This record gives sequence, C-alpha cells and structure tokens, in this order.
Amino acid sequence: MNLDSSAKELIEYLENRINNNLVKNSVHKVKFMTARDMIVEITKPK
Repeated sequence: MNLDSSAKELIEYLENRINNNLVKNSVHKVKFMTARDMIVEITKPK
C-alpha cells in the first residue's frame, strides 16, 4: 500500500487481512472492518 493506491485496492487489502486473520487481536480486526466499511460507504455511488 502507498499513497497512490486506489480505494478498490485498499478495500481488497483490508479484506485479505480480515479474511486471513492477519491482525494483532480482535480489536485490531474490528478497526480493519470499520475502515473497510467506511471506505465502501464513502466511495459508493450516490
């Protein structure tokens, strides 16, 4: 990930970390899930 990554790439990265349990603990996982959900909501067409 870098500053030039697209929202789609970021969502895929977060989903991969969530689905493969590549997190520190359950709180970290919830933060990733929240970040993913917010990015999806922000980028959803109106």
